[in-house]
Amino acid sequence: MRDTGPVVVVGAGHAALETAAALRAAGHSRPVILVGAESEPPYARPPLSKGYLTGRVGTEELWLRPEGFFARQDVTAVLGDPVVEIDRDSDRVRLASGGRIAYGTLVLATGARPRRLSVPGADLDGVFALRSLRDARELRRALGAGGDVLVVGGGFIGLEVASAARGLGLRVTVVEAGPRLMGRAVTGTLSAHLAELHRAEGTRVLLDRELVALRGERGRVRVAELNDGTRLAADVVVVGIGVLPNTGLAAQAGLTTGNGVVVDRWLRTGDRNVYAIGDCARFPTPHAARPVRLESVQNATEQAACVAAALTGTRRPYTAVPWFWTEQCGVRVQMAGLTGQHDREVVAGSPAEGRFTVFCFRAGRLVGAESVNRSADHLITRRLLAAGGAGPAPDDVARPGFDLRRHLSPSA
Repeated sequence: MRDTGPVVVVGAGHAALETAAALRAAGHSRPVILVGAESEPPYARPPLSKGYLTGRVGTEELWLRPEGFFARQDVTAVLGDPVVEIDRDSDRVRLASGGRIAYGTLVLATGARPRRLSVPGADLDGVFALRSLRDARELRRALGAGGDVLVVGGGFIGLEVASAARGLGLRVTVVEAGPRLMGRAVTGTLSAHLAELHRAEGTRVLLDRELVALRGERGRVRVAELNDGTRLAADVVVVGIGVLPNTGLAAQAGLTTGNGVVVDRWLRTGDRNVYAIGDCARFPTPHAARPVRLESVQNATEQAACVAAALTGTRRPYTAVPWFWTEQCGVRVQMAGLTGQHDREVVAGSPAEGRFTVFCFRAGRLVGAESVNRSADHLITRRLLAAGGAGPAPDDVARPGFDLRRHLSPSA
C-alpha cells in the first residue's frame, strides 16, 4: 500500500463521505479528494422512499454534514463532474470535464443504479425509478397530483414507496413477480406479515404477476397490463425491481468485477492501491458462505471506517455483522445477520399482536433474526453474532418464557 499522494474517493454518497470523515477523524493528513457525479452535497438516501415523499422530512434534513464541513476538514469536494476513466498506469482519474486528478490511494464508492424496466411503455411520462434526490423530488411532485399509483416490485423500495403513497391517501397497487413480498430478503413469516400490513392499509397486493406493458395517452402513462390479462389504472408507476452495482469504471481499469467490484477481506481490489466499498463492492464475510454485496447505510459506514483505519495504520479485516431496517405502514422492521441460507426458523413473540422476532438457524447455529417492534431482540442478536458464539439453539427459542438476554456473555 502506498502511503503518499492524495486519497481520491470516487463517489459522493454515504460510503464516500464517511471515508473522508473517518480519515480526518483518525488524523490522516494526506490530501483527500471526493469526486461525485451529482451536484448535490452528500445526502441521506433512506428517507427518500419514506418521509421525504410524504413531506415529513424536508430537504434540509437530508444533508449528511453541515455546510462548511469540507472546508473545516480540509477535504476537497468535486461535485457534478464524475470520474469517467481510471488510468492505473499513471495513477490518475479523468473527469467528465477533462480534468485529471492524481491519486496515491483510490477508493471506489460508486454505488448502484436502479434496474430498468424493459416492457413497452417504460419510457412514458409518469414512470419513475427512485435512487437519487432528483428522482425523489420528481416522484414527490407526481404523487402530489394524486391518482392511481402502481408499484412494480415488492422489495424494500417498492413497499416503502407504497406505504408513503397510501399515507398520502392515494390508491396503490403493488405487483410482485414472485410468490411473496421481499422474497429474496426475508423469511416467509415476515413476508406474510408485511403483506397483511399493506393490505390492511388499503394497498392492493398482487403476487405472482408480471407487468408486460404500459399504455399511455399523449405520452403519459395511464394503464398497466399484467401477464394474466389484468389491466390497472396507473397515473404514476414506480419501478422497484432492484439495483445494479456501478462497476464500469473498475472493469474499464482492468479490475475484477462480477455482481460488484471484487475485493478481499480488507476491501482491497487486485490493485493494492485501490479499494472498493459500499453498494458497489462484493466482499467475503464470516457471516456468509460466499462473497456478498450489501446495500445498506450500515455497510457503507463500517466499510468506510475499515478503509480509513487501514490507511491510518490500523489494518484489520472487515467482519462487521450486517444489519438492515425498513419502515412500512408505521411499523419498524429490523434485520440482523444474513439469513438467506437458513434451514430453520423459530418465532418468538406474537405476529398477531405485531411484536415478534423470527430467529433463523443454519445447522443449528443462529445466523440472523428479523424483528418487528422488538428492538431489544435485534440489538442482542447483533451482539451475539459479533461475538461469534453459538447463541441460543432453536429449541431454546421455542420454549415458553424464552429470554434472549440470558444468552449474552459478558464479552458479547
